[in-house]
Amino acid sequence: MCGRTSCHLPIDVLTRACAYRNRQGQQQLPEWRDPDKYCPSYNKSPQSNSPVLLSRLHFEKDADSSERIIAPMRWGLVPSWFRDDPSKLRFNTSNCRSDTMMEKQSFKVPLQKGRRCVVLADGFYEWQRYQGTNQTQPYFIYFPQIKTEKSGSIGAADSPEEWEKVWDNWRLLTMAGIFDCWEPPEGGDILYSYTVITVDSCKGLNDIHHRMPAILDGDEAVSKWLNFGEVTTQEALKLIHPTENITFHPVSPVVNNSRNNTPECLAPVDLLAKKELKAGSSSERLLQWLATKSPKKEDSKTAQKEESDVPQWSSQFLQKSPLPPKRGSAGLLKRWLKQEEEPPAKQPHCQ
Repeated sequence: MCGRTSCHLPIDVLTRACAYRNRQGQQQLPEWRDPDKYCPSYNKSPQSNSPVLLSRLHFEKDADSSERIIAPMRWGLVPSWFRDDPSKLRFNTSNCRSDTMMEKQSFKVPLQKGRRCVVLADGFYEWQRYQGTNQTQPYFIYFPQIKTEKSGSIGAADSPEEWEKVWDNWRLLTMAGIFDCWEPPEGGDILYSYTVITVDSCKGLNDIHHRMPAILDGDEAVSKWLNFGEVTTQEALKLIHPTENITFHPVSPVVNNSRNNTPECLAPVDLLAKKELKAGSSSERLLQWLATKSPKKEDSKTAQKEESDVPQWSSQFLQKSPLPPKRGSAGLLKRWLKQEEEPPAKQPHCQ
């Protein structure tokens, strides 16, 4: 399942992170629809608004279906046929299972209408339950990050020749979703809402949870999923499967409360001390990113350290686990520790 995400980037940075190439191969930035409804957060839960990508053709009948729009939408799909107040919807639509979505009217109808979207996030959270206890350990799950050279300032959207690199920082997680449009029976503004499609977890995440979002890995997959004008539902559904290209780290229980909205929610922690950890590779990349891109001013001392000076995870954390682990979680932790100790180019992800 997917019940909590982070998407904290301000509008201008989020827009640059979603740069894409149009049908002519030129780089473009997606345009926003109702940007005032977007509220950045490190801790988004269902019922809140999150940014999604979708085809311009959904709003303009003569538009190029390959062009993209970013629109904030309510997390938790409200079917167009629902005739009551959305708050009275009695079933959970924040996720939809890929194996049954064509059997349920709430998801089948909008999918057949081509209402496909891509849900944007820094990453998502999942909770691993410790066997025999009511205690859980939250994890932050995201794309592996690759360091790139800084590019110059970004020009206007109509000057793509000046952009060799439009985005040189955090790679956003792109999750496959379905959206719908609900109209109040007595008139008023249309409510746009979405659900995240879920699949069986990849092997590396299975010890945390048996389900994960259907992640679209790469711009080609994103383009095919969005382009309902040229890519049929049957073809698009071939993109819905688990991905192995994923990484994760443990985070503080502070994320358990959805009212907590600080960088601490997704910062790596020491599983014993439950305190912020100075880590290498992807986790260090995360800390650097938080220090440089957070809307709030944070202490950036950790992010400014050279990677060689930063202590790595070690096997000492396996020796005194404070809680009895769920079956298989020792292997999970060992794999994660090994991943953090290897150079970024050699990191295994969900193997």
